[in-house]
Order: sequence, then structure tokens, then C-alpha cells
Amino acid sequence: MSNKPPFRADHVGSFLRPKALLDARESFRAGMIDAAALRLVEDEAIRGVVAFQEELGLQGITDGEFRRTFFHTDFLTQLNGVEFTGISQVKFHQHGGKELDYAPPVMTVTGKVSHAHDIQRADFEFLQSVTTRTPKVTIPSPTMLHFRGGRDAISAEAYPDLDQFYADVAAAYRTEIKSLADAGCRYLQLDDTNLAYLCDDVQRESARKRGMDPDDLPRLYARLINESIKDRPADMIACVHLCRGNFRSSWAAEGGYEPVAEVLFNELAVDGYFLEYDDPRSGDFAPLRHVPHGKRVVLGLVTTKLGDMETADDVKRRIDEAAQFMPLDQMALSPQCGFSSTVHGNDIEVSQQADKMRLVIDVARDVWGDI
Repeated sequence: MSNKPPFRADHVGSFLRPKALLDARESFRAGMIDAAALRLVEDEAIRGVVAFQEELGLQGITDGEFRRTFFHTDFLTQLNGVEFTGISQVKFHQHGGKELDYAPPVMTVTGKVSHAHDIQRADFEFLQSVTTRTPKVTIPSPTMLHFRGGRDAISAEAYPDLDQFYADVAAAYRTEIKSLADAGCRYLQLDDTNLAYLCDDVQRESARKRGMDPDDLPRLYARLINESIKDRPADMIACVHLCRGNFRSSWAAEGGYEPVAEVLFNELAVDGYFLEYDDPRSGDFAPLRHVPHGKRVVLGLVTTKLGDMETADDVKRRIDEAAQFMPLDQMALSPQCGFSSTVHGNDIEVSQQADKMRLVIDVARDVWGDI
């Protein structure tokens, strides 16, 4: 199990964007360069972040999500029937009790959902061409089209019956995943905030106000994800990353995994789980008792939200605590989230990002003997 994804030392996907890339994005928005020129800058930045990952010794390599503004909307709005319809005002939480106002884009399903064209294939093919390791593609979970808006954000004219909506979303994902598989992708990650939000009492109450039953949603979402990935090749590893929000070092949700754990680990047909465990807001390790044989849990014990460094001894102690509830051999280690889930990035220095990845690798080698 150790020589295939998810690797003993792994990472969620996104890295801080270099200044040259941020400047090029501004020039593109201002109409000073075209999309082709922007892509050339992205290509060069991706070569750099691939070299960074390979020099560290990582086996799973991403493009840093350098072509995206937001981890989810850049993908989802390329599906037929999905549109931007404005922004919402959300309070995100920061360490020290501070709050951060955030205005994420709102997506609405205005028509029938279908796969319009290959979304990630060209990006994957470029990544594959510049790494000698295992390239990983990260895409948003299909649940992202439902939870935040619920029934009101899905056209009743297009979908009087939500069962057809779920079927169409899953079909669109299967087509995209086949495209990636045909290009050679064998390591896929679905980024899902909603299963983690269902661990938060405030978020659960908000879901009720949107007409949803938070006790039913985990099983519904497991079915949706399973239908979306069911035709992947037998040798394609599929993982899910649960995130409680990650914008400029802030988060939206709190709470341990207990409300979703049994369904998450036993009904969701994925091979591995990237779980946040960097501070008390993620709860204890007891939900890991539900993890069955054959699945790997990547413990996100190193925070991407603060530059302060964890110690190797503290991380190892936490791994020992987790091992009280599941076998050590089924675990791996990573940062708790990406370093830049949106183009804005977390409030952390590039040097600290590198130090945290080195810590993950060093601890993984000490604990498991390989990465």
C-alpha cells in the first residue's frame, strides 16, 4: 500500500502563487495580455512548483492549482447549466477569535447539467509532461453544486425532480473522469467542504433553513460521489479531501467528524481520505474507529493557516494518538489543507510553506520508513 497513492507524505494540492503569476493574472484582467500569454506564464510557474515538489522528495505532484482563481468555481462553471449569479457574504473565522468578511461567488444551476468539454485534460497533460513522479488532479466534489444553495439554487423548470439533477451531475463527472483516465490520470482527488460542514452545528442548522435534513445528506452525498466515480479504471486511485473552509488563513466550519464518520468511511467508495486535524476545531480521533481495512487516512496534522512551525515530536505524538483508533499502516501524513485554495493564498511565507512540507516528509520517513 505504501508505493501507491495516497503516499505516506502527501499534500492536498494548492501552493502559494508566485508574484509573476499574480502579476500576469492582473494584466489579463486589465486586458493587457490575452489568455494564451497568461497560459505561458502559468506553464512556467507550474514547472517551478513541480521542481519544488520533486526536490522535496514528494511522490504525488500537482500543478499547485496555479490555473485557478477558486478551487471549485473554475471547474464547475465549465459544466453546461451552471452559472455565476453573484456573491454571498460569509463570516470566516481566524485564530485569535477574529472574523474575516468573505464574499465567495455563488453558483446556480440554471439549466440541465451536462459535460460541455474536457475541463482538466489539457492541464493534466501539461503536468504529466513536466514531472517524472505521479501527477495528481484535484477537482471539486459534485456535492458543491447542491449544499450551498439547496433546492432554491437549482432550476425547478430544468429539474422538477432532484433525482434527475443528481443523475446528470454524476454523468457529467463520469465523462470528465473518463477524459482524464484516457489521458493517463491515475490519481484523482475530490475536494469536498460539505461533508465537513455537516460536522458543524451552525452549518447543520443553516442546511435545515435551506430545506435539507443534515442527517440525510451524508448518505445522499456518498451516493452522488459514488455514482460520479464508479466508472473510473480499476487502477485509478480516488481520494476525498474534507475541508472546513480555507480562505486567507480563515475557516467557515468547526466540529469533529462523528456526525458523518460511519457513512464517510464505509459507504463512500474512495480509496483514501485527506482529513483536517491541525487544531481542536476538527475534533478528536475517535471517528477513525470506523475506517475499514484497505483504506488510507492522510492525517492533516500540519497547518497551512499559520506560519508557526509544529515540531516533529508533536506531530509524532498526534500520530500515536490516532493509532489508538486505526492501524498505523493505514495512515499517512500531509498538511491539513492547501496553502492557497483561492488565488489569494493563506497568510504564510513561501519559506514557511517549504518548511512545513519538509516537516511532513521527515516525519513520514521516521514513522513509516518511506514516503
